[in-house]
Amino acid sequence: MLEEFVGETWHRFITKRADKSYPEATVYLDEVRRTAGIFFRALGGEGGLRVENATDSDVHAKRTILQRIAGVGDKTQYAWRDEETLRLPDSIALFPTRQLNLDLYLWLTALSVIDDDDNDNDNDDAKAKDWISRNQYRTLQTLEIWPGLKTRYQDLLQAHLAQRPDAKELSKDEAGQETAIRAALMDSDKTVQLQYAKRPPQPVSLWLHPSPPQDEFTSSSAPPDPDIEDAAHSKEQKKKDQDKQQKRKQGNRTEMPEGNSGLMSFRLESLWSWGEYSKVDRTTTEDDDDDAMRTAEDMDNITVAQDSQTTSSKIKLDLDLPSSNYDDVVLGEGIPIDEWDYKKQEMQKAHCRLQTMMSRDAVPTALPERLRAQAHKVRRQFEVLKPQRVWKNRQSDGTELDLENYINYLTDRKHGHVNSDTPVYRELRNQDRDLSCLLLADLSLSTDAHINNESRVIDVIRDSLFLFSEALNATGDRFALHGFSSRNRNHIRFYNIKDFDENYNDEVRGHIDALRPGYYTRMGAAIRHATDQLSKQATTQKLLLILTDGKPNDLDKYEGRYGIEDTRMAILEAEKLGIRPFCVTIDEQAEDYMPYLFGSRSFVLIRNAAELPKKLPLLYLRLTKN
Repeated sequence: MLEEFVGETWHRFITKRADKSYPEATVYLDEVRRTAGIFFRALGGEGGLRVENATDSDVHAKRTILQRIAGVGDKTQYAWRDEETLRLPDSIALFPTRQLNLDLYLWLTALSVIDDDDNDNDNDDAKAKDWISRNQYRTLQTLEIWPGLKTRYQDLLQAHLAQRPDAKELSKDEAGQETAIRAALMDSDKTVQLQYAKRPPQPVSLWLHPSPPQDEFTSSSAPPDPDIEDAAHSKEQKKKDQDKQQKRKQGNRTEMPEGNSGLMSFRLESLWSWGEYSKVDRTTTEDDDDDAMRTAEDMDNITVAQDSQTTSSKIKLDLDLPSSNYDDVVLGEGIPIDEWDYKKQEMQKAHCRLQTMMSRDAVPTALPERLRAQAHKVRRQFEVLKPQRVWKNRQSDGTELDLENYINYLTDRKHGHVNSDTPVYRELRNQDRDLSCLLLADLSLSTDAHINNESRVIDVIRDSLFLFSEALNATGDRFALHGFSSRNRNHIRFYNIKDFDENYNDEVRGHIDALRPGYYTRMGAAIRHATDQLSKQATTQKLLLILTDGKPNDLDKYEGRYGIEDTRMAILEAEKLGIRPFCVTIDEQAEDYMPYLFGSRSFVLIRNAAELPKKLPLLYLRLTKN
């Protein structure tokens, strides 16, 4: 015990002496993630990019003796931007004040907006490929376009220069490098070139990554694997924040090891999303309770091997999928649906096929007993919106005289003010709500997840549809109910629960009760088909209400930014047709992408999913009160 105490005390002491950061002034990315995303888009950055944690990078520059003893100072995190994400350090504690560390986040975000393609077209190839000149170019452009950042940048520059090593304490070659770095920082117009030295210079925290990783474990630039090219991570796994891997890892590739033994790792409930086969020799284990996530957190570098053989040649299994005799009823031959490819910036005509379906097990049923009391309360709330007969005054023609206006007419006539067009009648008319609403429910695989010990997401969705239908049936508003899921672009399942011309009855309730979790969430195609149906309604107001629990995703490439951009394009198409899309989500990560999809005022996050059945009708009441 004494040895452990002495060891821990020594470790704390030497680490504190060697650490040059300021823990008390630390700013974490989670604190500024939303701000950084808004700032990035406000400066003209691509709206579809996500803000994520950066990867640890090795630092091979000279370290002090204390740093080497404590084992610190050998890692850093640079900011950089790739095709789908803006990556920022998971925390910044470089400067003694929180304001400076916060300003560094904003500066790196602004620097990431600038594209250095113009600099790459420079005739000087060496300059075009040099990381110093690229960052100098970005700095110049940033300060020229947004001069308001000059004061913050100068404060950051002075603070950073004060922390850089003194050239007098370095070897001749290293001192030359440090002098060149300082000159480039103080004058972005000045051309500098680093000379060879035994060690590279200290990292420049005010610049972007000198060589952004191209072979990360999750990088889109990695060679495609035919076995996982069409795979997507389980949405249920993503919803478990406590198990989510937040910190990105550096990835390397190596040759596949020899050997006949191996380990196949997969989750049965995620079988439709992805499976990974690792050819490693693991015939024994010392710990049966192996926490893979904790192991991954402790690893700074993950190495994977590219195998020339396909997984299908190693293992074969039968998927337990329902045959056509047991699957839901297919209606029609399928509908071709367009899809937006943001990389090509073009609409792919008839790229998807949507299949309208109906639940096979649906039988007429009454409203569940557990919902009857709440349904009665909801109906009473919404009955006030039911069309009523009201008197319309000041009419040129009507069933009886409008006495007040008739007296005014006689008075004006007596004083010589004669107007033969004075409206003096009134008429009893129906006050109609000229409104139609289509509710589109996400029925993907993740809705099978539990929200508490009693209910799953799909149970909450059913109850929401029951109460929503009871409310709208009381108002007399035209409404339709549909659900969707998908397996790929050629199999998008669109469930008909209730059409606009159908009455809400036991048969419709039976279709609601028969809803089951499906597959994936190709949201863009479902929105386009729902928009087509809603646009045919002869009402002045059209509301498309989307109920979901996660991001758009599917097998094939409909993942990440591709799915986000296609969904956003489908929403814009609906708005151009005079339809108002509004999203209700229970995804706790929704604020990262929902403002880009629907706008800040066209979605709502229900943090407690169990409250969705109660809140959905009230939300509709608020959206349509005008």
